[in-house]
Amino acid sequence: MVARGIADWPSASMGVVGSSLGGFYASVVAQRTGCLAVLLNPAVEPARDLAKYIGETTAWHSDDTFIFRPEFVDELRALSPEAITLPERYFAVIAKGDEVLDWREMTARYEGCRIKLLDGGDHALSDFDDHLPELVRFLGLAT
Repeated sequence: MVARGIADWPSASMGVVGSSLGGFYASVVAQRTGCLAVLLNPAVEPARDLAKYIGETTAWHSDDTFIFRPEFVDELRALSPEAITLPERYFAVIAKGDEVLDWREMTARYEGCRIKLLDGGDHALSDFDDHLPELVRFLGLAT
C-alpha cells in the first residue's frame, strides 16, 4: 500500500521518518527507493518480536481488540531488508532507555549509519522536540 502511495514521488528528493515499527517501514522504503530515512528507535526484527501476539490482541492505546494473523508475521519477514546499503542515507535516533526495544540491536542493525545514541530517553522519545532541528537538517529541509 505504501509503495503504491509513493510510486510517483521523486525519490531522489524525498525522505521518510518512522518510529518503532514505522522505523522498520521507513527502512524498507529507503532501501527500495534510495531516499533518506530518519529512524526513531526503529524496530529491527518485527517478525520475531510480534510473533508472540498472533491471535486476538488489544490495541496499544485503547481497549479495542483485533486479530493479528500469522501471515502478518510472514509479510514482515518478507519485507525485512537483508542489509543496509548506502548507510549515509540513514539517521537513527536511538535511546538506551528504550523500554520496548534493545538499543544494542538497533545500533548493530544500523552500524555505519549516522546514529545519535541517547544515554537515557524512552521508546516514545519524549524529548523528540530537542532532536527535531538536527533531523530537519539531515533531511535537507533547513539550512
